[in-house]
Amino acid sequence: MSNRFHLAIAGGDLSVTVPWYQTVLGCKLDMSEEGKWQDIDFWGNELTLHATSPRYEKGPDREIHSVDMGYVSVPHFGIHLLLDQYNSVKDMVQTKAKFFDIPYTRFQNTSYQQETFFVEDPNYNLLEIKSIVI
Repeated sequence: MSNRFHLAIAGGDLSVTVPWYQTVLGCKLDMSEEGKWQDIDFWGNELTLHATSPRYEKGPDREIHSVDMGYVSVPHFGIHLLLDQYNSVKDMVQTKAKFFDIPYTRFQNTSYQQETFFVEDPNYNLLEIKSIVI
C-alpha cells in the first residue's frame, strides 16, 4: 500500500461532472455508490466527487491572491505531472473545454521552472495543472 492523497469535493450533477473528468482530463473511474459519489483516479490519488446541488456560479467563497504569475483563485487544488502527461492534458483541455487561466511558465531559469494552467470543472471547482521537469 502506498501513500495516496484523498480529497472529497462537491461534484454537483454527477452525470455532468464525472464525464468531464474522463473526457477533459483523461481520468479513470474507481469505486462509486450510484447517485451518491464517484471516486476518480486523479493520477494515483483519490478524488471523490459527491453528488450535490449544482452550483450555478463560482460562489462567494473564492478569494483572489496576487502571486508572481498574476492572480489566482483560492481555494483550488491540482496535480504536478511529468511534461508529457502535462502536455497531453493541456491539449485535451484546449480541444474539449477551455482554460480558466491560460498556460504560463513560472520560476523561469530555476530548478522550480514549471508551466501551469487553471481549469474549472462543471461544478465550478478550480484545478491547477502543473508540469514538472526531471
